Amino acid sequence: MAEFPLAYRPCVGVMLLNREGQAFVGKRIDTRESDWWQMPQGGVDKGEDLDEAAYRELAEETGVGRDLVRLRTRTHEPVRYDLPDELIGTLWGGKYRGQEQFWYLLDFLGVDADIHLGAHDPPEFCDWKWVDPLDLPRLIIPFKREVYQAILDEFAPLIRR
Repeated sequence: MAEFPLAYRPCVGVMLLNREGQAFVGKRIDTRESDWWQMPQGGVDKGEDLDEAAYRELAEETGVGRDLVRLRTRTHEPVRYDLPDELIGTLWGGKYRGQEQFWYLLDFLGVDADIHLGAHDPPEFCDWKWVDPLDLPRLIIPFKREVYQAILDEFAPLIRR
């Protein structure tokens, strides 16, 4: 019997920038003992519009609704990453080899008190902070670093310094 290659999981991600040009990152509950931080991201539901998925994921993970953000842009092409070999077959029901992601650049129009990590049950993040966008590749788990660098490269002209 022939084996078929695993697909990439459709996904969206959000680079949320505050008024000072810093990016939101959260510490995942399931990796709270590590020092890895990530931007909001998640899978696209079957039949879901990419824009709607981005706003839904942001609201679920941060409590920040559409009324508190302004869309700047979206990556022109999706970016992909492969899971490390030891994780293939263990995440997402073993259906995917990694993720194919469209990333959104959004301005945060609210205040820190508008961020609620417990907006969705169960919450994804246990902690959050604002960071310099240039620090993002060093904060993310290593197998996602190329994705974060690609996002930075594409969004660089729009990120305030």
